[in-house]
Amino acid sequence: MDERDGPDGTTLYVDREDGDIGTKGPFYVVYRGEGRERRWGYFCGNCETFNNAMDSMGRIRCNECSNLRKAEEWDAAHE
Repeated sequence: MDERDGPDGTTLYVDREDGDIGTKGPFYVVYRGEGRERRWGYFCGNCETFNNAMDSMGRIRCNECSNLRKAEEWDAAHE
Protein backbone atom coordinates (compact mmCIF):
# COMPACT_ATOMS: atom_id res chain seq x y z
CA MET A 1 0.00 0.00 0.00
CA ASP A 2 1.10 3.55 -0.74
CA GLU A 3 1.42 5.88 2.23
CA ARG A 4 0.08 9.39 1.55
CA ASP A 5 -0.69 12.53 3.52
CA GLY A 6 -4.45 13.00 3.66
CA PRO A 7 -6.32 16.28 3.28
CA ASP A 8 -6.36 16.87 7.04
CA GLY A 9 -2.70 15.92 7.51
CA THR A 10 -3.32 12.35 8.69
CA THR A 11 -1.48 9.44 7.10
CA LEU A 12 -3.65 7.45 4.72
CA TYR A 13 -2.91 4.21 2.88
CA VAL A 14 -3.90 3.72 -0.76
CA ASP A 15 -4.47 0.08 -1.68
CA ARG A 16 -3.54 -0.11 -5.37
CA GLU A 17 -4.61 -3.76 -5.46
CA ASP A 18 -8.21 -2.95 -4.47
CA GLY A 19 -10.00 -0.57 -6.77
CA ASP A 20 -12.91 0.09 -9.09
CA ILE A 21 -12.88 1.10 -12.74
CA GLY A 22 -13.66 4.72 -13.55
CA THR A 23 -14.15 6.50 -16.86
CA LYS A 24 -10.66 8.05 -16.83
CA GLY A 25 -8.81 5.80 -14.39
CA PRO A 26 -9.30 3.59 -11.35
CA PHE A 27 -10.56 4.59 -7.93
CA TYR A 28 -8.48 2.90 -5.22
CA VAL A 29 -9.71 2.08 -1.73
CA VAL A 30 -8.09 4.16 1.03
CA TYR A 31 -7.56 3.10 4.66
CA ARG A 32 -6.61 5.03 7.80
CA GLY A 33 -4.32 2.25 9.02
CA GLU A 34 -1.83 -0.09 7.38
CA GLY A 35 -3.77 -3.08 8.71
CA ARG A 36 -6.82 -2.21 6.60
CA GLU A 37 -8.98 -2.09 9.73
CA ARG A 38 -10.61 1.28 9.03
CA ARG A 39 -11.74 2.19 5.53
CA TRP A 40 -11.50 5.92 4.80
CA GLY A 41 -12.70 6.47 1.21
CA TYR A 42 -11.34 6.47 -2.35
CA PHE A 43 -8.33 7.86 -4.20
CA CYS A 44 -8.61 8.91 -7.87
CA GLY A 45 -5.95 7.08 -9.88
CA ASN A 46 -6.31 9.49 -12.80
CA CYS A 47 -5.36 12.78 -11.11
CA GLU A 48 -4.11 11.35 -7.79
CA THR A 49 -6.43 13.13 -5.39
CA PHE A 50 -8.62 12.27 -2.41
CA ASN A 51 -11.11 14.97 -3.48
CA ASN A 52 -14.06 12.86 -4.63
CA ALA A 53 -17.57 12.06 -3.51
CA MET A 54 -19.95 9.10 -3.51
CA ASP A 55 -23.70 9.40 -3.87
CA SER A 56 -26.43 7.14 -2.48
CA MET A 57 -26.37 4.97 -5.64
CA GLY A 58 -22.65 4.21 -5.17
CA ARG A 59 -21.38 6.47 -7.96
CA ILE A 60 -18.00 8.02 -7.27
CA ARG A 61 -17.07 11.30 -8.96
CA CYS A 62 -13.69 12.99 -8.73
CA ASN A 63 -14.13 16.70 -8.01
CA GLU A 64 -10.84 17.51 -9.77
CA CYS A 65 -10.92 15.63 -13.11
CA SER A 66 -14.55 14.37 -13.30
CA ASN A 67 -13.47 10.71 -13.32
CA LEU A 68 -16.66 8.71 -12.71
CA ARG A 69 -17.47 5.25 -11.42
CA LYS A 70 -20.93 4.07 -12.42
CA ALA A 71 -23.55 3.18 -9.82
CA GLU A 72 -23.25 -0.17 -8.05
CA GLU A 73 -26.96 -0.85 -8.46
CA TRP A 74 -28.74 0.42 -11.51
CA ASP A 75 -32.43 0.88 -12.01
CA ALA A 76 -34.07 2.26 -15.18
CA ALA A 77 -36.23 4.51 -12.99
CA HIS A 78 -33.16 6.61 -12.18
CA GLU A 79 -32.58 7.77 -15.76
